[in-house]
Amino acid sequence: CILLVVARNTATCLGKRSKYQTIAVMTSIERKHQLRDNKLYVSMQKLTVYLDKYYLDGVIGLIPGGIGDIIPALFGMTYIYFSLFKLRSVPLTLAVVNNTLRDILLGLIPFYVGDAIDFFHKSNTKNMALIDGFINDDTNIMKKVNQKALQSLMVLFALLTGIGLLIALLIMIAKSLGTILFS
Repeated sequence: CILLVVARNTATCLGKRSKYQTIAVMTSIERKHQLRDNKLYVSMQKLTVYLDKYYLDGVIGLIPGGIGDIIPALFGMTYIYFSLFKLRSVPLTLAVVNNTLRDILLGLIPFYVGDAIDFFHKSNTKNMALIDGFINDDTNIMKKVNQKALQSLMVLFALLTGIGLLIALLIMIAKSLGTILFS
């Protein structure tokens, strides 16, 4: 049985094999190993253990003033960087951004409710599962990635619309204050 890459990391049997078909199969397998052996990938695995399994994300979240929610979000940038620049997947990146922003939003809920939620949300574990599933071509993960990407686009559109409306409102307020003050 000779392997030929038909679609992304799937193979089928053919009667004859050309050197290009062999290279394509080898490249796919080698790429997976390269990604798993990548220093950033290994660091992300360790980061996931420390932040989520040892609850360091929740402990850091106890720092007041929103600083405790920003610091883990900075760690989340490693997942975003890996998905965008190493895996080169915009839908995966949007899904990872969605998880990271949701973690920040939940952590910002006042009166330590957000901090309590931070101990159980585990966005880093979710991001790592999405990245692992994407590397392994897991169909369930791919569906989740596409759903979260669409969700992220809608939320991003809503946020940008809200920001635009707030800017327009501020301009209107500035104009009305300017006419009141200088007339």
